[in-house]
Amino acid sequence: MVKLNRIYTRTGDDGTTGLVTGARVSKASLRVEAYGAVDEANAAVGLAVLAAERDGGSGSPLAAVLRSVQNDLFDAGADLATPVAPGEKPDAALRITAGQTARLEALIDGHNAGLPALTSFILPGGSDASAHLHLARTVTRRAERLIVALRTAEPEATSREVLRYINRLSDLLFVLCRVANRDRGGDVLWEPGANRRPEK
Repeated sequence: MVKLNRIYTRTGDDGTTGLVTGARVSKASLRVEAYGAVDEANAAVGLAVLAAERDGGSGSPLAAVLRSVQNDLFDAGADLATPVAPGEKPDAALRITAGQTARLEALIDGHNAGLPALTSFILPGGSDASAHLHLARTVTRRAERLIVALRTAEPEATSREVLRYINRLSDLLFVLCRVANRDRGGDVLWEPGANRRPEK
């Protein structure tokens, strides 16, 4: 169990931070950038939870899914903050599992089945919840890009499953954007070149 008695320690005043293993690394390292972006994604999902509750009430099924995702994102941050050790045994560290990724895939398939086919790309917006979900989706995509960069730099020390999970999560958030808009006028469609037409 995590227990935090003090908020500041002064140990990071030199620009370093501690990983789960106790190793000190630069706060500008790719690993810290990656789990920092996952933390940002979690905060954006938190805003989407509040918006979903405003749109659908405190018992919103959408909000329940997102709260579950928030818990997974803490797991993902812990995974990234713990470099994979050579010969690491299963369950030696908190890692994102294939089961967590598969759960996202089932959610994507289940929610997408009730949506109409897309005929255009969609613009972020529509309902309050959808706008917040689009923001969470884009932050999640940035986290994914940073995890890809980290895996390129430290392939043996970085979990492959955490990358798969974050990739699926951005897909789920896209589907949930559409779900949030389904009963509120539908998707806001992109009109290519709409503002290039000459004024009449």
